[in-house]
Amino acid sequence: MKRILITGAAGFIGSHLSDRFIKEGYSVIGMDNLLTGSLTNIEHLFKLKEFDFYHHDVSKFVHVPGHLDYILHFASPASPFDYLNMPIQTLKVGSLGTHNLLGLAKEKKARLLIASTSEVYGDPLEHPQKETYWGNVNPIGPRGVYDEAKRFQEAITMAYHTYHGLETRIVRIFNTYGPRMRVNDGRVLPAFFSQAIRGEGLTVFGDGEQTRSFCYVDDLVEGIYRLLLSDYAQPVNIGNPAEMTIMEFAKEILSLVGNPKAHIDYRPLPVDDPKQRRPDITLAREILGWEPKVDREEGLARTHEYFKTVVKPG
Repeated sequence: MKRILITGAAGFIGSHLSDRFIKEGYSVIGMDNLLTGSLTNIEHLFKLKEFDFYHHDVSKFVHVPGHLDYILHFASPASPFDYLNMPIQTLKVGSLGTHNLLGLAKEKKARLLIASTSEVYGDPLEHPQKETYWGNVNPIGPRGVYDEAKRFQEAITMAYHTYHGLETRIVRIFNTYGPRMRVNDGRVLPAFFSQAIRGEGLTVFGDGEQTRSFCYVDDLVEGIYRLLLSDYAQPVNIGNPAEMTIMEFAKEILSLVGNPKAHIDYRPLPVDDPKQRRPDITLAREILGWEPKVDREEGLARTHEYFKTVVKPG
């Protein structure tokens, strides 16, 4: 049985990855310090003999007994709310944590896939963003702790790949949504759903004309699965290229939820907030044969059903 370590396993994406690899017949070790993750996301796995859980901070030395075939490094605060409140932890998990896991992968002769992000492109001057674009990032701005942690993570991973010959993969994740997102994590989709269900104002920053592209979590997991098992070591964008403005998205959520009390609430634009975000997924199509399958209407309907179970209506 293939054995895989998934860090950040109690988080939104990490928990869905744990489900997928167990379904594929793997023995899964989930690791999380529960800083932003929740055991609720993986409690259904604890009864399975194929799943073990380690409560551990990967910024400290990581030891896993026995063999390992693969490591997925998904441990990190991932929303602006989190990394603005936990800047040091964000930098440490991207640097020290990645270094520890690269060392573990080298020791175990395991293949390591790291979760990078579209934020490495910053507020992009190229649109849509290709993997060859180097980005437009403010390293000392409030978002710099996350952006630069991920950029360093990519750099040290490629250094281990080229110097030590380690098997590594890099996925650049664009906005992803679906069940198990944290209600109060500060990202646009859980914020909009929670506010609409409660009958509050949907927080739109600036004029709402900034764009985002939203990928359903099942599609993301499929892309990550294919990338891990591929022979491609350079970064690959995984996201949905269907772009829309935040204002359009807010109106879509208002219509879907149908709470007459809900409305638009305009706020000032945060510092360094990207004005455009859309992946070029040509590489993912060519290398992995991957593209998103779940359209936004279906994905949002599934996500709405989840939020109705965790948010009290107002």
